[in-house]
Amino acid sequence: MQPYYSAEQWACWLDQLAEDSLVVMEDFLPASILTLVDDFFDVQLAEGALAPAKIGTAFEEQRLAEIRSDFICWIDQMQHPQLNPFFELIEELKGLVAQELFLSLEGFEFHLAQYPPGGFYKPHLDQFKARNNRMLSLVIYLNRNWIPEHGGQLRIHEPVCKDIEPVFNRAVLFRSDLVLHEVLPAHKTRKSLTGWLLKRPSGVGLFGV
Repeated sequence: MQPYYSAEQWACWLDQLAEDSLVVMEDFLPASILTLVDDFFDVQLAEGALAPAKIGTAFEEQRLAEIRSDFICWIDQMQHPQLNPFFELIEELKGLVAQELFLSLEGFEFHLAQYPPGGFYKPHLDQFKARNNRMLSLVIYLNRNWIPEHGGQLRIHEPVCKDIEPVFNRAVLFRSDLVLHEVLPAHKTRKSLTGWLLKRPSGVGLFGV
């Protein structure tokens, strides 16, 4: 399989990730994969597949609307083979991260996320105390014609302070254990494809944690 990106492009992105614990990647998804993912998202919305997101792990999961108010739908290769081109790209990323940053990665997990108008997610880290296998977080935005007045910025609190606009096909890759972040209230519907690269496959261990 031909690589989606050159070794030089991956090296540039991963060097910045290593230095800053975060990298913003513009026009991340190739056009064919972007169309595939965007159309798939619309189908899931039409079918009512997205459900209120919860926080916590395993049996401790609960919906706390005062902390997050988005709606999500988990995706995986077995249930959604039509997304295989996307998963192939993630395998490429996973392999380069392991090679260049010496991180032993064995799996990944992804979900679609929609924030309705007024939706937000309070400051948090993506790595759980009870389940520490999330190594890197990847967010890919699917918001056409997004402008700052629409809100919904990804606000980074640590280790740097910055706001990132969730514009169409922009991706943000960051350390799950170090980057404290939040989603500011959106003033219109905000969509993303969000996932994590794992140091062991999801679902391994007691109660899947």
